[in-house]
Amino acid sequence: MKRLIPILFVFVLPLSVYAQKADITNPLKGRPDLKGDLFLDFGFNMLNNRPEEMNSRFFPSKTVNIYFQRPINLGEKSGFTLNPGIGFGLDKLAFKNDMMLVNDPDKGTNSSMLVDVDDVYGEGISIEKNTTALNYIDVPIELRYHFNRSDYQQGFRIALGGKVGMLYEAHTKVKYTDADGLTQKVKTSGDLGLNKFRYGVYTRVGLGGFNLWAYYGLNEVFKTGQGPFETETKQFNFGMSVALF
Repeated sequence: MKRLIPILFVFVLPLSVYAQKADITNPLKGRPDLKGDLFLDFGFNMLNNRPEEMNSRFFPSKTVNIYFQRPINLGEKSGFTLNPGIGFGLDKLAFKNDMMLVNDPDKGTNSSMLVDVDDVYGEGISIEKNTTALNYIDVPIELRYHFNRSDYQQGFRIALGGKVGMLYEAHTKVKYTDADGLTQKVKTSGDLGLNKFRYGVYTRVGLGGFNLWAYYGLNEVFKTGQGPFETETKQFNFGMSVALF
């Protein structure tokens, strides 16, 4: 995520300046008239159909999506557009009770089990951060209906769609202070028994440049028999988004 932020600012800042000049009296009409939408989604990541041992903390389990989608009109002033796109889906999980994912040696290298952080880094530590990151390249496509059929940039709209994603990187990150007062940050990358691909359905409703959205994963987060507790958990994400243009 930190690597993407400078690229995002370089790309978006000139467009934002242009947007403000376009119509400073109406922020919703100040979006550049470009053929496409750049969405920044902010929300929360949850595991559905999970065992109790895999409960997660709500606020630290975040989701950030960065998607560009280009509209294809389905009839002049019909209100309908088909919007394919591409982008990044960056999810985090923070398990309760200071639990973390590590490799399960009994299942092989591409697997995981859930253990106490103290079992990995020693007893008596003070844990400041403990998250698991799942980073995807996503391809969303949605059917969108615009209630304002004369100006698709304005008015209320609703969309139904789906997306497929490929996991390109996963890691755990732990920050803790030991009994001697030494603070450590440990990032460990690995497969963790995760499925390399995901797919699911989502909905998005919005007005102007603001939207609410929700995503439900249709496949399991972990490969069969390779995750903790033989879990068959799936993803559920929801939040709000801003269309930068």
